Amino acid sequence: MISRQTSAHGHAQYWRATLLITAALTAVRLVALFATRLELHPDEAQYWLWSRTLDFGYYSKPPVVAWLIWATTAIGGNAEPWVRLSSPLLHGLTTLCVYGIGRRLYAPSTGFTAAALYLLMPAVQVSSLVVATDAAMLLFLALALLAYVETPQAGGRRQDLLALGLGASLGLAFLSKYAAVYGLIGIALHLAFSRQARSGWTWRAAALALAAGLAVVAPNLIWNARHGFATVQHTAANANWNARSLFNFGELGEFVLSQFGVFGPIPFAVLIGGGVLLAVRKRLQPADLMLLCFAVPALLIVTIQAFVSRANANWAAAGYVAAVVLAAAWLIRWRAKWWLVAALALQGAVAAVFLACVLNQGIAEKLNLTNAFKRAKGWEQMTEEIADRAMREPKGALSSIAVNDRFLFNAAAYYGRDYFGKNGEPPLVMWVREAHPQNQAESTNPLTSANGERVLAVALDEIYLDEMKGDFRAVGGAEIIGARLDSKRTRKAALFIGEGFSPAPRDPVTGLPVPIRP
Repeated sequence: MISRQTSAHGHAQYWRATLLITAALTAVRLVALFATRLELHPDEAQYWLWSRTLDFGYYSKPPVVAWLIWATTAIGGNAEPWVRLSSPLLHGLTTLCVYGIGRRLYAPSTGFTAAALYLLMPAVQVSSLVVATDAAMLLFLALALLAYVETPQAGGRRQDLLALGLGASLGLAFLSKYAAVYGLIGIALHLAFSRQARSGWTWRAAALALAAGLAVVAPNLIWNARHGFATVQHTAANANWNARSLFNFGELGEFVLSQFGVFGPIPFAVLIGGGVLLAVRKRLQPADLMLLCFAVPALLIVTIQAFVSRANANWAAAGYVAAVVLAAAWLIRWRAKWWLVAALALQGAVAAVFLACVLNQGIAEKLNLTNAFKRAKGWEQMTEEIADRAMREPKGALSSIAVNDRFLFNAAAYYGRDYFGKNGEPPLVMWVREAHPQNQAESTNPLTSANGERVLAVALDEIYLDEMKGDFRAVGGAEIIGARLDSKRTRKAALFIGEGFSPAPRDPVTGLPVPIRP
């Protein structure tokens, strides 16, 4: 039997090792963040736009990502690294929580292994160098899971504080990304399946956790109610469960394969194979059951989503914290030393290649990986081209600059932040294609008759160019601009002067412009 002193000594060693690798890789990521020449992805630019006006909710996401950008840019300014600064720091903190969960449920060695696998997870590597909703959600879900592990074992005042921390963490995870609801599902499943879990909770602790969670999410719920539940509707629309397109075996296969890529091929294979094997043989330990309750719902539900419609690779991210601890525990339990070494080596190599490509796009081009970075390139140049064309018009001659793509709107708003609408220059607005707004730019900055007297119109990739022209009484000839992405790819846009914005009728059923018949 291991003595308490030996266990404490092991914890100290593994904890120091976890701190060391976390600090080292976080430092490397921070260096890459400030050294890379990659531009903001348009979604990142949109989050930056939100951060200029703090609120308890936004059109398509809850507010934490905007709050984080507001905080980091308040410190260092609006350059790309400061917009993204929170991400590697959040993942570093999550790594420490992963260690704590593994240590409490299994042993310090499991905590360290899980932390190393999490830190080198391909999805975490990418997420650490962009600003998005996943980083904050994963941290708060990890804190919630750690509190959930600790609460039943505590008593008195400490249990009360842990219960409050659990509720608050779940609430903050929900304010980061609505997929955090999988954490609540995990708790419900575990309490349903485990009598031991139910016996560790008191009604007082449960009430405190619930009260704390509701207090944290209440402002966002009120914001949604005041804005017609815009965020909820957008999230539901993303599901797109269309009966005419059910049974998408291609989408299903693509999503499952993507999980081997984003989670890590060996850990994901261990997770799937181990879960099936141990469940069939009925050899799941109590800790295994708990983590499966937190990991499986996200993976299973999003897999079904992929089958009936589509799913992005990161939509199952809410299950990654529990899943990585489980994979680490099984690798150690099975004494699969060389599989573990192979997993860490493979993921470390992938991380190294990714960092090399981020720092030097020449390497990405040699490896034929430039396509993976195309959405983080060319936006600044295109914005400058649009601004240069606008400045060829007499001062005050343009009532607005209208674009037809939300990606272009977001990127141009960021890279043209010192031009559009400043010092008498025309504002940036969004042409609305359908009868009703489909994104935040169309809702808050639409092209209207009031700002559409004389417009520089921009059609990205010449998409909807004729429809856009049809909304003006008079149009000039189109000219093409382009932004170089790499040696093979160029992002193009068509520009024209439109006068007298007068929207063509929209079809009452489809919402799309009605073609004008000669």
